[in-house]
Amino acid sequence: MRTGAAEGHAGYFHAAVRYASDDELLAVTVPFLLGGVEAGEPTFVSFGERTAALVRSALPRDSGVRFLTAGDVYARPAAAIRSYRRLLTEQTAAGAGQIRIIGEVPVTSNTWDWWARYESAINHAYDDFPLWSMCAYDARITPEPVLADVARTHPRYALPGGTHADSPTYTEPRVYLSEAHPPVPDPLQSRPATVELADPTPGQARHAVHAADRGQLPAADVEGLVVAVSETVTNALRYGAPPVCLRVWSGADRIVVTVTDQGPGPKDPYAGLLPALDSAAGGRGLWITHQSCNHVAACAGDDGWTIRMIAGNTHVA
Repeated sequence: MRTGAAEGHAGYFHAAVRYASDDELLAVTVPFLLGGVEAGEPTFVSFGERTAALVRSALPRDSGVRFLTAGDVYARPAAAIRSYRRLLTEQTAAGAGQIRIIGEVPVTSNTWDWWARYESAINHAYDDFPLWSMCAYDARITPEPVLADVARTHPRYALPGGTHADSPTYTEPRVYLSEAHPPVPDPLQSRPATVELADPTPGQARHAVHAADRGQLPAADVEGLVVAVSETVTNALRYGAPPVCLRVWSGADRIVVTVTDQGPGPKDPYAGLLPALDSAAGGRGLWITHQSCNHVAACAGDDGWTIRMIAGNTHVA
């Protein structure tokens, strides 16, 4: 049985919390969490260090609320979906009639595009669970374009007093995810590529990434990029349209790679964020790619369909 605002709701009850002060955040968060504990529902917080400390201080000692490490959960969108689905499966298998979670995803202008896709996709990805979750956004520091996306990816807003208001601009995931959301250009791409290859084999693509590494990145980051680039080139050659162009840029703190082909891109709007049900159209490779890099973005442009992958620092001006 479900309790609170989600009572009688089937599937995922997804809300945003837009707050302009710490008191506003606590006014929504604390009753939500304590109400879950009182109802015997598994109740979780996945906040960053500052907001997690704020919420801890407002809760009674031994409240029963469980805190997750947000930096681990929200390392990458595809990994976050995988992690949360595992958690939700475990909780429902243990008999939970509802699970409550409040969290906050990373908000930076350079990587927001894939977190916006995440916020939209989870309306579908979690809808087979009795989940009631809230996603908190600090209006004092969140850019207006991000807040506009929040309104489009959340069906409702949670308000103090346990009330909710529908988002007037909420957009169904298949529509939102089918739109073009170009990523913020990386400054490295303003200069000539370090390497440019036409119709490379996956082996040549892997070699190009290894050659671009000057020892400036952790080995795990480089190897993750190698895997992602190999999968992406394989998909482009198999499912895209020629010619395929690989470009690599190497900087002091990151490596940027783009793979462009002349095809229309994947038909599945959830490609990359959810595991493909079959291997058609490269869905499995895209899912692997999204879990292997520090940032992945894809968009159609004048020169074709491009997937951009970054290893290393993504927080650049």
